[in-house]
Amino acid sequence: MSQPLEQPLVMVETPAELKAMLDDLAHFPVIAIDTESNSLYVYQERVCLIQISSPDTDYVVDALALDDLDGIGELLADPDREKVLHGADYDVGTLRRDYGFEFENIFDTMIASRVLGLARYSLANLLGERFNVHLNKRMQKYDWGRRPLEKAALQYARLDTHYLIDLRNQLLGELRDKRREREAREAFERVSQSVWNRKPFTPDDFWKVKGANTLESEELGMLKALCMYREDRAESLDRPPFKVLGNRVMVEICKRRPEKISDLRGISGLSERQIRQMGRHIIQAVETGRQDPQTRANRPRRQNHRPDEQIAQRYEHLREWRKECAVTRGVEPDVIVSNSQLWDIARAVPATLDALRRINGIGEYQIDAYGEALISAVRR
Repeated sequence: MSQPLEQPLVMVETPAELKAMLDDLAHFPVIAIDTESNSLYVYQERVCLIQISSPDTDYVVDALALDDLDGIGELLADPDREKVLHGADYDVGTLRRDYGFEFENIFDTMIASRVLGLARYSLANLLGERFNVHLNKRMQKYDWGRRPLEKAALQYARLDTHYLIDLRNQLLGELRDKRREREAREAFERVSQSVWNRKPFTPDDFWKVKGANTLESEELGMLKALCMYREDRAESLDRPPFKVLGNRVMVEICKRRPEKISDLRGISGLSERQIRQMGRHIIQAVETGRQDPQTRANRPRRQNHRPDEQIAQRYEHLREWRKECAVTRGVEPDVIVSNSQLWDIARAVPATLDALRRINGIGEYQIDAYGEALISAVRR
């Protein structure tokens, strides 16, 4: 941060403080929102902080200290109050996951930047270029679940929302100058429907480990058993699985095929402390896997199998059209139409604008701007 902020920072840790914040925010038609979670430090991450800024005050809500955040949910669902976020899909997904919140009237400054064709659209870049503000990179891996929070952490958290309203005002003016506001608003509406889509662990997840394709049948069985042990231990310790055993370490263990604890020494990335704490369990998992070899034939088939050749060809043709369109616009291709929308169009082969309109997620701006070109491209 280049200069001290004059705007007050208010911590919200009690129901009374929450009510006072909500009463104050009721006076503002535009507010900024962000969240901080503890994904690097626990087995099941959760929202730890909710930062909310008005033009007058920066609030940091301690989500771990409050049992009832329904008032914030009502704020987020209020269609008459615009909520400014940057990269809203993560925040929307986590708040919907943890609290069931719904969202109306979002302005996403990252989406706005991409619609405008800005080459550098991370929040750090935008704050640096437009406000001469530089974020503390050390805080990117901060444990937001720890208490008390460091002063530097609170300052970092407030910066995620402090400038968002001013940034929104700048970008909104640029969108209007380029007549791109309608396009951006449609994209904001789509991101407001984001959901948390990280799938829970299953015993077959060992196939996804990088390096699994280099292992033989018995070694694959060992990897499966190690993954299951790691998941159980991570849950019992309330730690992320990668902090219990890394993927590369597990693959190396399988290749070594250890039979006793001493065989684990010398494996890169496996510390003496880990060997003392988990060595016996690792050897047990390896022996379990040795008795349960896995073959490529055991690998579950993907649900989304490759489409037939005609659909794939239509999709590739649509991609080429989109690429040319994006180059002309000076934006990234998925700003025009997303990959999932292209696949749906390739499958449906819409012959009319009404048929195109029935495809999930296609907005009126996209139909007006690209509808006829999309129909022509897919039918060719």
